[in-house]
Amino acid sequence: MKFLSTVFSLLLLFTFAGFSHAANKEFPGRDVYLGTKYIEIDAFKEQFDKVIVVDVRSKYEYETLRIKGAKNIPLNSRKFVTSMQELRDSNKDVKIVVYCNGKTCMKSYKAASKAKSRGITNVVAFDAGIMDWAKSYPEQAVLLGQSPIDPNKLIAKSRFKKHLVAPEKFAEMVQTDNVAVLDVRDRHQRMGMGLFIGAERQANLDDDSINKHILASVKGNKTMLIYDEAGKQVRWLMYRLEAAGVQNYKFMKGGTRGYFKTLKKRLNI
Repeated sequence: MKFLSTVFSLLLLFTFAGFSHAANKEFPGRDVYLGTKYIEIDAFKEQFDKVIVVDVRSKYEYETLRIKGAKNIPLNSRKFVTSMQELRDSNKDVKIVVYCNGKTCMKSYKAASKAKSRGITNVVAFDAGIMDWAKSYPEQAVLLGQSPIDPNKLIAKSRFKKHLVAPEKFAEMVQTDNVAVLDVRDRHQRMGMGLFIGAERQANLDDDSINKHILASVKGNKTMLIYDEAGKQVRWLMYRLEAAGVQNYKFMKGGTRGYFKTLKKRLNI
């Protein structure tokens, strides 16, 4: 009887573990960062007026779409730990909620984990991210400086994918007439080298110079061909492009990583 009871207990344990794992497929960071606390979207909304909200994405992403009232402390900033410590020191007993793009984005977890490792307490990750928040609570979101936002203006992943072209096709388009090619990688990613030397311009997403290139393309009625490091940051550029009236634009699928991956396959490396 004791044996059967033990077996039954083990079956229950494995069953609940299976349910937990299935649930976390939607939020993969919960399995990767097991010791990092997170907050669900409903609980976050209930506590919204009692917490400090920190957007750990780039300045460009933050200025495009963010949670209303959020502070911007980019995870990749050299001052991330110092800024988070200063925030904690001036708000000792207040919970800090960090967020990034969405469910598969690990920056919120990395930020909370890094803060914890440096002794910065009571920091939790909002792993549903900005997109789910903006859809659920448009009155507490800011899109291109405007709030409340219209959820219908949020760009779905399916629409983003329509503007992606494979690296080989992208390279062919670079050689055509009336195109404007932009490398929008960060300086440390670029290291002074572009993929299409002589045919492209360089503009960091966080700099105002990118607006100059966008306006020039609109005036010249050119097709914009844009690439980044991994093919993800360019999604946020869509809002600026469409707000400026750019009709024709394409992004390189996978960014430079996709480009070199394709090149290795062609060369059998």
